Amino acid sequence: MPPKGAHNRAVNRRRKHVAHEEHEGGSERWLVTYADMLTLLLVLFIVLYSISVVNTSKFISLKTSLAAAFGTAGNGHSILSGGNGLLDNDNPGTGQQLVMSGLPVAQKSTPDNSKPDQFPKPTVRNGYTTQDVAHEVADYRKIQKAVTDALDAQGMGSAVRFRITSRGLIITVVTNQLVFPGNSATLLARGQEILRVIAPPVSKDKRSVEVDGFTNQAKVSTNPYPSGWELSSARASSVVRYLAAHSVSPARLTAVGYSDQHPLYPASDPRAYTMNRRVEIVVLSSLPAAAGSDLQTAGAQG
Repeated sequence: MPPKGAHNRAVNRRRKHVAHEEHEGGSERWLVTYADMLTLLLVLFIVLYSISVVNTSKFISLKTSLAAAFGTAGNGHSILSGGNGLLDNDNPGTGQQLVMSGLPVAQKSTPDNSKPDQFPKPTVRNGYTTQDVAHEVADYRKIQKAVTDALDAQGMGSAVRFRITSRGLIITVVTNQLVFPGNSATLLARGQEILRVIAPPVSKDKRSVEVDGFTNQAKVSTNPYPSGWELSSARASSVVRYLAAHSVSPARLTAVGYSDQHPLYPASDPRAYTMNRRVEIVVLSSLPAAAGSDLQTAGAQG
């Protein structure tokens, strides 16, 4: 049996060893708490950085989501209720707040209903829009203005007439004795001057062009042509040849003879003899046939 003093010393060493181990283990527990605190601080600073410039709509969305997550108190108010926090400032109505100097809060844009919409949405129907019709009419007006200005400068402003129908822009040239001789399809000097003015603006347009020839209803001889059909077709063909020789693409051109059909005035009208004898240069519409009524209406309003 060991001496009593030796036993006591062994017990004391054992107690000191256990105490030393407990001391060492306890001294490391603060690291867990410290690490948790650092993690929370890191997350906090990341959040603060991410909201340094606040997008109003996203902030409201975040606030709503957090309110739903945390629930509401018994009085019906969320624990997140209160002011707008970072969105509050002393400048009412500006929609611009500062989180910190030099960092403006993103402003949520709102439409200005006080001004009319300068670009209304086009109404699509039957393969075309109201804007298509407006553009077509605008192009026709440009051609009309160019021809009118040039003819007025030469003192021939009354030589042609314009109208916009469901077919397109119709340029009417009255084929009096100064344009075609009687029973002839040969263009005279004045007729060539008129067509020389019409050709440039028509050539710049890309739409198809139909030239229609008409005679009046007078029961007179059309010799050397068998009838008004051949005479009207020949005059339309003469105009087509002239336009093709003056920069209008032949692929766009068509000649049609109508004889005394489709008169502008009835035979009883004094104007029938001169005004029904004509050539019409039609810049055909590029819109669907269903747009014809709208095109004619828009053209009449101009």
